[in-house]
Amino acid sequence: QVQLTESGGGLVQAGGSLKLSCAASESDGYYPMNKLAMAWFRQAPGKERELVAAINPSGASTGYVDSVKGRFATYRDNSEKTVYLQMNSLKPDDTAVHYCAARDGPGLWRSARLYDYWGQGTQVTVSS
Repeated sequence: QVQLTESGGGLVQAGGSLKLSCAASESDGYYPMNKLAMAWFRQAPGKERELVAAINPSGASTGYVDSVKGRFATYRDNSEKTVYLQMNSLKPDDTAVHYCAARDGPGLWRSARLYDYWGQGTQVTVSS
């Protein structure tokens, strides 16, 4: 069982930056981080959860929703069992609870229903 813990959310003015972290741990023995595909999702009040960024197990491949391309970047440090989301040029529309998710196996995955493990979420609020 993999447990995910996000951190780094907060309140920032439009145009500012935040860096989210997602730390992975195992509750029942060792599970290699480099076998987990990871992703960041977000959910704003009254809206569906949407994919923000995805990263494959090695970190060599990433994908982003169009609205964050050029502003956000995700990367990972498997030795530290941590995935990051660097968010720049933040906009009020980026305001949402941001979640980290993981699934076993290779590739990049868009659908939230394909992920097996989820963090508790961290609030990002961007003021205008």
